[in-house]
Amino acid sequence: MAVNYDIILFDLDGTLTDPKEGILNSILYALNSLGIRESNSDQLLKFIGPPLKDSFMEYYGLRENVALHAIEKYREYFSSKGIFENKVYPAIPELLKDLSSLDKTLVLATSKPTAFAQRILDHFNLASYFHFTGGSNLDGTRTRKSEVIDYVLNASCLPAYSRPVMIGDRKYDIAGAKELGIDSIGVLYGYGSQRELEKENPTHIIRHVDDLRAILS
Repeated sequence: MAVNYDIILFDLDGTLTDPKEGILNSILYALNSLGIRESNSDQLLKFIGPPLKDSFMEYYGLRENVALHAIEKYREYFSSKGIFENKVYPAIPELLKDLSSLDKTLVLATSKPTAFAQRILDHFNLASYFHFTGGSNLDGTRTRKSEVIDYVLNASCLPAYSRPVMIGDRKYDIAGAKELGIDSIGVLYGYGSQRELEKENPTHIIRHVDDLRAILS
């Protein structure tokens, strides 16, 4: 059932694009630089979504200064290779085009650094659909999803009467939206499980891109 959302905030990784190959290769590169060998790359899927520093510290027990070094090495690989080891989910370009034609305002709200996110949108010819692109800063600030959402809602000069919705595949997207009092849509074709999303009680949960169209159009 369609809902009259006029401002649509999209997460990037796991929502618009499948970044698995590039992110996993970048993490392996960073871990190898620290002498850490990870034989099961599927263990790294939990890195897709949350801030990198938190993941390196939580999953590999790194001290903060070592985690920051790991991020530097991650970006060394990602900025030249990993960023384009990526693919757009089927039907996403058509969805963005159709929503734009309905005068919906599309905004990118990602925990990925803004500079990287913009390059990805440009590479896949998606940038023209977005009114504003907002992400984290390269200095490690504005990484929490609620901070990103709050930033894009304020920095993009959206009208006060707008009705926004946040779309993402991980609990961080849903929790960030809830913290700011806006609706959310959890997508199950990305990297978050149904159980993970349901625990955050999103406004909607969908399985396929076409289900998004039914809500947003």
